[in-house]
Amino acid sequence: MFNQHFSKIFVIGGTGAQGLPVIRALVADNKYSVKVLTRDDTSPRAKSLLALGNVELLVGTLANEASLRTGFHGCDGAFVNIDGFNTGEKAEMYWAVRAYEIALQEEVKFFVYGNLDYASKKGGYDPKYRAGHYDGKGRIGEWILFQNQWNREKMGAALFTTGPYIEMAIASRTIMTPAVEDGVVTWRVPMGEGEMNAVALEDCGVYVRWLFDHPERSNGMDLEVAIAPMKFKEIAAAFEKVTEHPSRYVDTSLEDYWKQREAWGKMPAGYNADPKDQSTMSAKDNFTGFWNIWKYSLLKRDYRLLDEIHPGRIKSAEEWFRKENENGIKLGKGSLWERVQSENQVPILKIGEDGARGKL
Repeated sequence: MFNQHFSKIFVIGGTGAQGLPVIRALVADNKYSVKVLTRDDTSPRAKSLLALGNVELLVGTLANEASLRTGFHGCDGAFVNIDGFNTGEKAEMYWAVRAYEIALQEEVKFFVYGNLDYASKKGGYDPKYRAGHYDGKGRIGEWILFQNQWNREKMGAALFTTGPYIEMAIASRTIMTPAVEDGVVTWRVPMGEGEMNAVALEDCGVYVRWLFDHPERSNGMDLEVAIAPMKFKEIAAAFEKVTEHPSRYVDTSLEDYWKQREAWGKMPAGYNADPKDQSTMSAKDNFTGFWNIWKYSLLKRDYRLLDEIHPGRIKSAEEWFRKENENGIKLGKGSLWERVQSENQVPILKIGEDGARGKL
């Protein structure tokens, strides 16, 4: 049986929305130290990681074998969460495969892959579910678990499968950023009565830490996480209950949704992908598939397992909004009501912060 304890983790995607809480959880008690790949070691996010202690930065890029070899070298664990909105689906798949192979060569002992559901497959390959940033990760996730059948004693592996971050519902420059219309916080998204498996970012750190802490159980596991299956009207109702300000969800047709985002819809879903390449999906095609995933309640989770792994996890939209409201006030960010005003909204996703300027 695979039973190994690790000390130094190489992280790809450490300055992203998910990477920040994952690294905080890994270094919280000095059990692990972390080496983080970053394109810019002077960025505020990179500096915030250094300030945690037990963190070192490696300047380089995912799409460079020398960077990958230097990163994995001397580390016994790896957390690889590739920004598909940077790479595009095609490059993400290639470099994810190479990352796994190079990690093996550099004698990494446990490899955790930041994954998303292979939605096309789970939807019977119905084209309405085709979202490249989901399928690109999901295909490689299955490939990694397949390789793990042969390599599990040499390098164990696990998948960490997430979904949309609930933080995106209050942040700027996301696919579900709200607007305040005549004093009413309003989300206009094309989700019908479907259910979304949203994820709380702080819980991601606990889950990933658990994967590294329990390799005897997590080796070969696909840990699929979420808060709860949530209808968007439930998200709006929870916001209203916590803030005592009127909120609403307006189910919107895909046609109307894209009319408001026409210019962005024509852009590549991955900003470094070649728009002339037939494999490159447009943002419109990619996120049409994304919204259909939720509109038709395609994806499921084992919440009993999640309760066992993380008993203190966030279990509802209301619980998350309540904690976020309290924390925001305590940290001087303001209440949720103040933070959703257009002039106060801030990005949570790295792409929203750097304006899609990151190199591949």
